[in-house]
Amino acid sequence: MMLRQEGARRKQVQTMRRHMTRWLLALALLGMTNAARAEMVEVAPGVTVTKKTFPARMDEQPFYGFAEKTAEQQKTDADFLAESDKMGSREAVSAAAIERGWGHLDRGNFPEATKRFNQAWLLAPERSAIYQGFAVISAARFGDLEYADELFKVALRQPKQRRTLKADYGRLLLKAKRPAAAKAILEEGVRDAPDFADGWVSLGLARLQTGDAAGACAAAGEANKLKLSRGAMIDLLLLKRQGACH
Repeated sequence: MMLRQEGARRKQVQTMRRHMTRWLLALALLGMTNAARAEMVEVAPGVTVTKKTFPARMDEQPFYGFAEKTAEQQKTDADFLAESDKMGSREAVSAAAIERGWGHLDRGNFPEATKRFNQAWLLAPERSAIYQGFAVISAARFGDLEYADELFKVALRQPKQRRTLKADYGRLLLKAKRPAAAKAILEEGVRDAPDFADGWVSLGLARLQTGDAAGACAAAGEANKLKLSRGAMIDLLLLKRQGACH
């Protein structure tokens, strides 16, 4: 009799634990869903991204770190826009800011690059190159590959795309250890920018990591004909060694 009662109590406790686990899981999922919704912010007409902040000055973070600006900062923005209007079109001033941003990126100056991309975002927030720049910065400076991936996907949907967009995105996918996805977009990337050596090197690595050694060496050969960045030179040596390229 006592054994039966003990067994019944044990079953009752197990049932209660299962119900409690399900209830807690449901609450956790609900909280995650609500948090995800709360974190999405519209950054251009019809464009939303995750609200993400990084340990840096406000103007050195993508989208100014989504900070609520003071009255003085808002006036500075308004003055900047007014001056841009006097110089011609905001689109043209945005394009110039973007080019300055990429110039700083090429020199590894991430803080200054971010400032220029933020200015470009104020002027013409729909431009693809802004999101590409923020994606590169999120990955290279802050090590957030997931956020960079999100921003690259936005860049692929926006107008005024840079020729190197797919090459840069493919490189990110390689870093994220997704060589098959990287290879697919890098094949497109070298067609968009056949004179961009870094894209060929990344494609070679993607081919090598997906079992195409001959294709990898062919890509290395194309890269060898072009001007390489310092990072791409190192990757090309690695590619040739691992692919046994001659």
